Amino acid sequence: MCGRLNVIDDPGVRELCEGLQIQLFPESQIFSRFIRATNQVSIVRQKDGVRRMDNAIWWLLLEPSATGFKPSKYTSFNTRYDKLNVKGSAGYQAYRHSRCVIPAKGFGESEYVNNKPLHYHDLVAKDGAILLGGLCREWINKDTGESALSCSVITLPPHPKLVHIHSKASPLLLPLDMALVNLWLDESITDPSEFEPLLKPHIPYDLIVTQVDKPSAYNVIAPSTHVDMD
Repeated sequence: MCGRLNVIDDPGVRELCEGLQIQLFPESQIFSRFIRATNQVSIVRQKDGVRRMDNAIWWLLLEPSATGFKPSKYTSFNTRYDKLNVKGSAGYQAYRHSRCVIPAKGFGESEYVNNKPLHYHDLVAKDGAILLGGLCREWINKDTGESALSCSVITLPPHPKLVHIHSKASPLLLPLDMALVNLWLDESITDPSEFEPLLKPHIPYDLIVTQVDKPSAYNVIAPSTHVDMD
């Protein structure tokens, strides 16, 4: 998955957030059509039994800086599914103790060949919004006492319906099944074996796919297409 999210102030996004029964909110929920890796994004998690929305740096590994924390030199805006159960990996403990979800309208994918961009696509929910499965971590700077929250999106193998858009990976898209979402966010579940079925490519929403010239400009260069849910 490429490092950008679409979290516009959309009725579908707000309705999804309401359905998550969030008890605590940040001072300002982050809305933007173009959220890139290392930016802040609003995530939903459960801490001490309380469902809350917090703003987190979209880069799971952080390192101390003069002002608190900054993204690590190690790329970590995504966490690969095949690393979740590898002890010592960046997401191993978070997968067991601090899973989160990211409500969004959609996400973006970029395809590269020999490190050169081939094409860019934006994918959004045809109706409502989507829910990405992720991980989060809390950090405390021992020198300054500053704290920070970080997150990543779990990525899976490429989905056959999307392989022409991005051939290396696809994001974990959680079905809008609140019973399942409640289990995912339940911090008391430290054995993630019951989530194994989720770690296979699956599209639980109808998507609209649009090719653009580049993510920041968002000039449409081809007619939009539809990808039906599985």
